[in-house]
Amino acid sequence: MTAPDQYVSVRYLVDDVQAAVDFYTTHLGFQLNTSAAPAFADVVRGPLRLLLSGPASSGARATPDDATSPGRNRIHLIVADLDAEIDRLGSAGLSFRSELVSGPGGRQILLADPAGNLVELFQPAATPPTA
Repeated sequence: MTAPDQYVSVRYLVDDVQAAVDFYTTHLGFQLNTSAAPAFADVVRGPLRLLLSGPASSGARATPDDATSPGRNRIHLIVADLDAEIDRLGSAGLSFRSELVSGPGGRQILLADPAGNLVELFQPAATPPTA
C-alpha cells in the first residue's frame, strides 16, 4: 500500500485504456505506473495518480447506470506557458473543448481525453513583485 500522502488518486472511466495511457503519457507528461490493459492502468504526474478504468475493470463495473458518462469534473494541471501548450497540443492534432478563458486568477483552456474526460490546463496570473 502506498503512503497516504504519496499520491492523490482520481479515477477516470475510459473506453480504451491503451488510448488513454498513450494520451496522458505522450501529451501531458504522465508516466505509466502499472498496467493491466485492457481493463486498467494508472499513470502518475507528481503527486497525482490517475486511475484509468476500462469497461472490464471493477471500478467501472461498480458505476451505476445513470452515472456512466463523463462528468463535469476535471483534473487541473498547472502549466508555465499556456500559449506554448496550446500550440504544442494543437500541432499534435488534439482539439480543445473550450475557448481560452482569462480571469483574475489566470488563464485556462479545456482539453478532452479520448473518452471525453476533461483536463484543465491552467496558467496562474503573474504575481506582482512585493516592495
